[in-house]
Amino acid sequence: MKNRKRNLTMLAVMMFVCAAVALNWSYNSRWGKPDAEMVYAEDEAMAAAQVEFEKTLVTSGTEYFAEARLTRQVSRDEALELLQTAAASDAASQETIDGAMSAITNMAAWSLQETQIENLLLAKNFEDCVVYIGTDRVTVAVPAPVEGLSEEAVARITDVICTETNYSPSQLSIIEVKA
Repeated sequence: MKNRKRNLTMLAVMMFVCAAVALNWSYNSRWGKPDAEMVYAEDEAMAAAQVEFEKTLVTSGTEYFAEARLTRQVSRDEALELLQTAAASDAASQETIDGAMSAITNMAAWSLQETQIENLLLAKNFEDCVVYIGTDRVTVAVPAPVEGLSEEAVARITDVICTETNYSPSQLSIIEVKA
């Protein structure tokens, strides 16, 4: 009895494998053989598109900063949604609601400060920048030349951060984004 079940199972598996091979063969033969001219044309088009894309990245230079801002906004939106859900829950205690509302208020204040600092740094002759403010740290990403930021540039960034926030220079991280 055991051998019969095993043999039937093996036969079923073999039938499925054969059916898969037959279907694969019929699907591939329906499309015919690739035309060498068409493959060459597609390869050329892909190569040209890649070169064009790389030129766009080099000339735009703000790709990193735009992506960083988008990532920051998406993560903030997700956190905000979770906090609002926690605060609106029927089972939430008053302490949970107060904590969520405090976190929402902090996020709104940080978002406004980040935008204000970014605008001030742009006004102080930085090409672009992204600022992240957290509970105990401020991180600033700015484009930097190959040799790195000058002491004067670091001083300008530190001055803006310390003037606009309650953070000290020791709580500041500056990330140099090389082009």
